[in-house]
Amino acid sequence: MDHTSVPVKTLHIHGSRFSAIDLSAYPDAVRLPYSLRVLLENVLRNDPEYAARVSAFRSSPGQDIPFFPARVLMQDFTGVPCVVDLSAMRDAMEDLGGDPQRVNPVVPVDLVVDHSVQIDYWGNRDALEQNVKAEYERNSERYRLLKWAAGAMKDFRVIPPNSGICHQINLEYLGTVARTRDIQGTAWVFPDSLVGTDSHTTMINGLGIMGWGVGGIEAEAVLLGQPYMMPVPEVVGVRLEGELPRGVTASDLVLTLTQLLRARGVVGAFVEYFGSGIKTLSLPDRATIANMSPEYGATMGYFPVDDITMGYLRDTGRTSEAETAEVLFKETGLWYDEVNEPDYSDLIVLDLGSVKPSAAGPFRPQDRIDLELLPRRFAEELEKAAPGKAGNSYTVNIDGVPLHLTHGAVAIAAITSCTNTSNPSVMIGAGLIARKAEKLGIRPPSWVKTSLAPGSRVVVDYLKRAGVLEALESIGFGVSAFGCTTCIGNSGPLPQGMSAAVKDQGLITASVSSGNRNFEARIHQQVRFNYLMSPMYVVAFALAGRVNIDIHSEPLCKAPDGKDVYLKDIWPA
Repeated sequence: MDHTSVPVKTLHIHGSRFSAIDLSAYPDAVRLPYSLRVLLENVLRNDPEYAARVSAFRSSPGQDIPFFPARVLMQDFTGVPCVVDLSAMRDAMEDLGGDPQRVNPVVPVDLVVDHSVQIDYWGNRDALEQNVKAEYERNSERYRLLKWAAGAMKDFRVIPPNSGICHQINLEYLGTVARTRDIQGTAWVFPDSLVGTDSHTTMINGLGIMGWGVGGIEAEAVLLGQPYMMPVPEVVGVRLEGELPRGVTASDLVLTLTQLLRARGVVGAFVEYFGSGIKTLSLPDRATIANMSPEYGATMGYFPVDDITMGYLRDTGRTSEAETAEVLFKETGLWYDEVNEPDYSDLIVLDLGSVKPSAAGPFRPQDRIDLELLPRRFAEELEKAAPGKAGNSYTVNIDGVPLHLTHGAVAIAAITSCTNTSNPSVMIGAGLIARKAEKLGIRPPSWVKTSLAPGSRVVVDYLKRAGVLEALESIGFGVSAFGCTTCIGNSGPLPQGMSAAVKDQGLITASVSSGNRNFEARIHQQVRFNYLMSPMYVVAFALAGRVNIDIHSEPLCKAPDGKDVYLKDIWPA
């Protein structure tokens, strides 16, 4: 591959010499959004003949270009068919008299087994062990195939069940920001990039890594060395200013952005965040926002690489990778410059100080609600679903005890793996609420199915070290799984009495979860209304046992001594 037509810079990193595409040498490139610069670097490195058309890269959005991702990320639902295809290719190679071991991915592949576990057991200390056992019993044949593939194929790794979700493992472990590779005898350093077979691959955009979800066939083509053909996208810039008010979290911010960007219309576009406000967002906050790119319709939700990116790499044990990335991005025109604003196709400005505590629902993630308005909005939707029945009472038998519930009873309260469990702030916040609830002697009522499914095992480590894991367990939010559960409908059964009341009496139940999908029947076939919110509010609504409550002004429940308990009594300082 002849790179004489593109500007190449020699970088000295860790005592070695590397070649890198130097975008700073292009006057037209310095005005490009950072996401387009990363995309342009990829095209120039892999297709040097494109150098003659660089000036048209930004002025002609829509032209097709070849994108060569550095790696592929898969989860088990969508990854197993790919493994079957590669196995079939090996069989065909053997039938033709060739060596089947020559059939391997051309670019590295990581497959994370995270979509097969479901919440059959909950609310006890053995729930995790029981759910994992059931998972292996259901999927033993598939898991044997994946284990064979991991041992038989080169550049094909499998992260086993009970480890976490692919996106958080990608964020905490697999993503490097910069990668090195020998290309025809020359050592190159370049930005990390990927495609994934899950729509929320975009979580990695929070780490400044280009990547998004594609179909299984497209991912298979990439791992076999083919480019991913795509049009040059429009890039919508979102300038974040100010900082979040006290008590408002990244969960509230991402629901606000989802509503804002859906209304503006960003389908097929890159969204890029910049401005003074991004300095106030931690890397996990950024990952929370990037994760929900599919919900607001964008191909990516990209944060440029800066000091916060490097700090996260160092904090997660990737100091060497941080040093490599810092040299590459600073020396080649990819490092975030807060002074010079790129040229965007469209511009949106959001004052972080305007963000309020939020939920979204009951049917779409973009339907954000000021939390204080949730009971009114619930009543409006209930009237459409069950006219004139708002005050009806339904008898529900839970463990032999008859209970009288109304529409809006919380059937599922799930701190689920996607979106929020990458964020220690809201997870420890949920734990602190649990600890105060435990001290007051309160816990969710018996009709609420509670679960905690962290995105990685490190969540349990820091919850233990913060002294809040036992409190979460004591009120029913013990670890039930490490994997994608409630968001994809792997919620498992409802308490038997609740299921019967829905089926036989028409009780309309609700779920509260910290995930990203809440379409009707997505969470559970018997749960009509589904609300997305911070893990902290998931715990609070679980304690209340219903969603038709003004959680900031009404009492959540009563303590054993008969006193009313309000949110302010359990909210962390």
